[in-house]
Amino acid sequence: MAASEAIPYAKTGGLADVTGALSQELAKLGHDVILLLPRYRSLDDSGRTLRTIARLPIQTPHGINEATIEEDVIQVSDHRSVRVWALRQDAFFDRAGLYQDRGKDYPDNLERFVWFSRAIIDVMIFLNREKGWKTDLLHLHDWQTALCAVYLKTTDRDRPAIQQVNTVLTLHNVGYQGMFPGHQFAATGLPASLFTAEGLEFYGSVNLLKGGIIYADYLTTVSPTYAKEILTPAFGFGLEGVLQTRRKRLEGIINGIDTERWNPESDPFLPASYSVNDRAGKQVCKQALQREFALPQKKIPILAMIARLTSQKGSDLLEAVIPQLMELDLQLVILGTGDQDHEANLRRLHAHYPERIGLHIGFDEGLAHRIEGGADIFLMPSRYEPCGLSQLYSLRYGTVPVVTKTGGLADTVVPFNAKTMKSAKATGFHIETPTREALLKAVHAAVNTFAQHTLWEQLVQAGMNADVSWAQSAKAYDKLFARLTQSKTS
Repeated sequence: MAASEAIPYAKTGGLADVTGALSQELAKLGHDVILLLPRYRSLDDSGRTLRTIARLPIQTPHGINEATIEEDVIQVSDHRSVRVWALRQDAFFDRAGLYQDRGKDYPDNLERFVWFSRAIIDVMIFLNREKGWKTDLLHLHDWQTALCAVYLKTTDRDRPAIQQVNTVLTLHNVGYQGMFPGHQFAATGLPASLFTAEGLEFYGSVNLLKGGIIYADYLTTVSPTYAKEILTPAFGFGLEGVLQTRRKRLEGIINGIDTERWNPESDPFLPASYSVNDRAGKQVCKQALQREFALPQKKIPILAMIARLTSQKGSDLLEAVIPQLMELDLQLVILGTGDQDHEANLRRLHAHYPERIGLHIGFDEGLAHRIEGGADIFLMPSRYEPCGLSQLYSLRYGTVPVVTKTGGLADTVVPFNAKTMKSAKATGFHIETPTREALLKAVHAAVNTFAQHTLWEQLVQAGMNADVSWAQSAKAYDKLFARLTQSKTS
């Protein structure tokens, strides 16, 4: 498994949660897993210990550039473990940020991830030559590793040690494509014949994700609904045509969450623990959350939002309806950081409603857990959401999600209606379209239902009983991997 980030080593978003957790779940299923990451400076703060095990010459378009391999081993059971290999090249990765410095992309990001992709290829050859370890499948994630699929089918296709390697590319968010100026194409080391509309060229730019989509053996994305959405202009970000040509080898597999780390029965960040069968502790968490945000101790619903403050996450929609929400008997708690305009708008609204709104600009892992534990309703008015993890945390913590009917949000939250309540399957509320009116309508429905104790208890219980673990998702990947490897060897 090759990725640009994974917990607990390096993280900017949900990609890290997926790669860190999925690699361990696959090991539990019997796979021999090696997780390859860049050796960022942030690994020093991960709490993990890495040891140098090898040095490899990496052939790049600019000549040999050595990689130092540092290893950590994560034990996932008595007999299973994941080897984590961090590929060190300090000129590229000994930096404060993973991809950016103070909000601006590093100007050499193309060279950085070309090197990482070349190193991944050479590591597979090293494993075969020195360790007798044959790579059956290379699981790639997003644009940062997409070039590996291209190299395996073009410049490296005749190298015996890797000819049988199957590639799966998981698309976590098609909005991020790894695009660079066309004049930098030579930095990839690929022949000029691939810089065409049928190859990696995209309106004059180099598009690494496009290359991976074309050349990977199979594509997955992070929810069944998102797999359909990205085939349309509204969600394909210009790649919908390329994706349409690969739709028979594209599958949506929903993400899971780490149910040990996110567990209200044992969460060290919560002031009190609770379970689906005994939720007294959730009231303690709610009162503590009100104190933490200096909100009055009232028995009214607390609505929460934890998100990047961007238009994709619907921050502008929430800001627009806050004055109308303040006419209802509720409190609102927000945690996030993002666009300066959204931060300024929320600060202004907080100043106007100091006893109704709790606001923390920034990110705090412990506070995120306490908000999930103490809130009653969780808001995700995203314009699009490939999978989403916060709604899964919310279900686990008995905090009823109100989400836009898109991507993984639509797949994981069963909407409240007469049919789903009669079958006791409803777990939350859908915002039918990403508009102010639809957001208000969904919040009104949630707040009105909160006042009906029996219905609310049923909603909470159904959510807390939902299986949001990685177990089923890992089995889906397992079946896909088996199908691919068997078809190539048969």
